Amino acid sequence: MAANFIRQIIEEDLKHNQTSGRVATRFPPEPNGYLHIGHAKSICLNFGLARDFEGQCHLRFDDTNPTKEDTEYVDSIIDTVRWLGFDWGSHLYYASDYFERCYAIAESLINRELAYVDSLSAEHIREYRGTLTSPGKNSPFRERSIADNLTLFRAMRAGTYQDGEHVLRLKIDMASPNMNLRDPIIYRIRHAAHWRTGNAWCIYPMYDYAHAISDALESITHSICTLEFEDHRPLYDWVIQHADIPSEPHQYEFSRLNLTFTMMSKRKLLDLVNQGHVSGWDDPRMPTLAGLKRRGYSPGSIRTFCERIGVSKAESLIDVTVLEDCLREDLNLNAPRRVAVLHPVKLIIDNYPEGMSEVCLAPNHPHYPEWGKRELLFTRELVIERDDFMQQPVKGFFRLTPGSEVRLRYAYVIRCTGFDVDPHTGELLTIHAEYLPETKSGTPGADTVKVKGNIHWLSPSQALKAEIRLFDRLFKDPNPGVLENYEQALNPDSLIVLKDSLVEPQLFNTQAGQSFQFERLGYFCLDEVDSQPHSPIFNRAVSLRDTWNNPKGK
Repeated sequence: MAANFIRQIIEEDLKHNQTSGRVATRFPPEPNGYLHIGHAKSICLNFGLARDFEGQCHLRFDDTNPTKEDTEYVDSIIDTVRWLGFDWGSHLYYASDYFERCYAIAESLINRELAYVDSLSAEHIREYRGTLTSPGKNSPFRERSIADNLTLFRAMRAGTYQDGEHVLRLKIDMASPNMNLRDPIIYRIRHAAHWRTGNAWCIYPMYDYAHAISDALESITHSICTLEFEDHRPLYDWVIQHADIPSEPHQYEFSRLNLTFTMMSKRKLLDLVNQGHVSGWDDPRMPTLAGLKRRGYSPGSIRTFCERIGVSKAESLIDVTVLEDCLREDLNLNAPRRVAVLHPVKLIIDNYPEGMSEVCLAPNHPHYPEWGKRELLFTRELVIERDDFMQQPVKGFFRLTPGSEVRLRYAYVIRCTGFDVDPHTGELLTIHAEYLPETKSGTPGADTVKVKGNIHWLSPSQALKAEIRLFDRLFKDPNPGVLENYEQALNPDSLIVLKDSLVEPQLFNTQAGQSFQFERLGYFCLDEVDSQPHSPIFNRAVSLRDTWNNPKGK
């Protein structure tokens, strides 16, 4: 992991024995949704620091809000962190593990007159808090006796009161310039079954309170959060100081990840799902890690991306092309090559004998000869990409045109002799060509004829039909999250489905999620949800090059 200010803090702490030679971090997601690419930055940072300093990183679920949490999200988060390449060993925890301890500490705070039960309505609590420019005022219930507070708090736990009737607040400073210190609520009544503890509790601790106590109980040394929690740090420190736990973790903040053409808000992502703009949390157009995985992103490419963007306190908007380039680099090295024809048009080699066929050998990877070769069957009738032919070529078009010559990759040079079109629509139906027998790739005569164009092909007698899903960016606007109506920025071409594409037969032995470079087209993977053994579906993860910033692209 590259140098950053948090790494420097840890190095200084270890140098001066501030943490007894230990480094313990944590990744504490709330199980109320799927992790997205922004979470990957935190995952890589926390687990990476623990790895590099020979410490430990805990995976802890902040499950303090029973109405929004679900085991579906817990399972997804566990799978996703593991898929990214990280392991927490025996250090899997839940905030709900500490409910009893949080409650006992709350009673201790009441006994020390550091907490009180407030019976103001939620509206009045907001009113009494004041504003950023004016101080708050004390609740009329702030001076309740210890005995009354304990009686009320225990009755809250026993289920005597309805949601919202009472809350437990810390007694700090209603005039503090930091709104988080104006007697923050640390417990609220919520009669809702918890996915893990069932109906054992009807009061639940608030995040700022439970988070600090959980860190202390687990002896976390460096509690690393995003910058929106910077103003919460004084409250974090206050809880640590008064919780009577023999551990003093410290909180540090870094800037969250903001990515162009992407939204990170869980609420807005949920809207996209609920309104049917995407098929689900794992839709390959979503910025969720489940969606990126399904699209074809590799764990290595995401780790490289997080390393490349670095860690700082400066807010910035990272260009999504940085992420896409990390995937291209990874798959260029690691993805086997295959041939697919997305928009097939018939090509007939008129001077090739009918009924005859021969094998052409194609490398599985041009840089790794040890990966071997695969066989492509060459026959009189072939298919090529419709875009590889132009009746009236424009300047710079070096592929197939009437009278021109191109190489059929791994096979022969051919010369176009004509074409057939539908007399009513003008649609191209068939291309005719002749092959030059002495120019077969891999033979001494392969270079006797020099051509500028090199195109891919398949034989219909060998190729198999597959569905191809061409995914693109979900939004047309580079910063959709700030728009008043982000739906207007949705890209209508973010998904194009091709039903009649052809692929080479080796692709029918593909494992779900396995990635390939479809030569000259981009990087694709077998869809892990919808694909069937005899009806494969391939998702485009990324094109071979950036077409958004290329004026010849979109």
